[in-house]
Amino acid sequence: MQKINKENLQAFLQEQKENWPLASSNYKGLEKVEEKEFQFEGFKIKVQFNPKRIKSTAAKVDKKAIEKRDCFLCEQNRPELQTKIELENNYSLLVNPFPILKEHFTIAKNDHTNQNFIDHIGDMANLAESLEGYSVFYNGPKSGASAPDHMHFQAGENDFMPIDTEYFDRKKNYGKLVTWNGRFEVYRFNHYLRKMISIEADRAQDIVSASQIFYRYLEKLQPNEQEPLLNAICVYKNKKYRLYIFPRKLHRPSQFFAEGNGQLLISPGAVDMGGVLITPRKEDFDKITKEDIISIYKQVSLDDLVFDKLCHDFTKLVMI
Repeated sequence: MQKINKENLQAFLQEQKENWPLASSNYKGLEKVEEKEFQFEGFKIKVQFNPKRIKSTAAKVDKKAIEKRDCFLCEQNRPELQTKIELENNYSLLVNPFPILKEHFTIAKNDHTNQNFIDHIGDMANLAESLEGYSVFYNGPKSGASAPDHMHFQAGENDFMPIDTEYFDRKKNYGKLVTWNGRFEVYRFNHYLRKMISIEADRAQDIVSASQIFYRYLEKLQPNEQEPLLNAICVYKNKKYRLYIFPRKLHRPSQFFAEGNGQLLISPGAVDMGGVLITPRKEDFDKITKEDIISIYKQVSLDDLVFDKLCHDFTKLVMI
């Protein structure tokens, strides 16, 4: 996949902000977004108040709701003013009109096909290389995707999510080596509020092979799902691919469905798992506590024993 010049991407974003009122308004709205941080042992979680994300956070993604609406990622249904950059491998790069980041893009498959990680890991790695300087992220059908019926990734500038800057310290001090076989290196992270594995490799094909093995074991834990619940973030830096996978057990925490003062309208996706919790309502931003954050991540992430077994089984196979 061809390299995409960062200056060209920024010019494309600027053109959309100048010519598309929705994008102009919502990117300008980022100037008023509020953020605060909660410190944990060796890492932090940021919370962002972003009212423009209410549509995505509260999106109904059940089969009946999906069937009732037109797919907003299909070209024929996109706003007339939303333009694109054609990419290789049948993808189009679009400016995300409801941004979390200052440079926020959606990378949509040109064909209308379901969100699917296992068959598109290689695409994700190639996109990360093409978009060096940006993080490429994936939300599963029940892990934050507001368009589970259309295959897509998102991308945003590196270092926005805490995981980008914390990773090497976490790996050194808290990560546990799962395997290193000369082709890829895999670490597990149990003590990061959410469960995570990292895969590092010099070649995209090794990222793919390691991810596929891990995915197949996760799939066995959730045989009734369209795909196992997960989020992923991929970066390419210094000629090396790095993929973070966050295995999940739940789409939304109990706080999302609570009533009255107990409700927190938070629906974690890849950005949230990367360390930035998005709150589209001011009251949730104001009242969220450290204990709420711990609870939310614990509910949506795999349990300790399940994650331990998953990593153990993965280790056995890759060492064969």
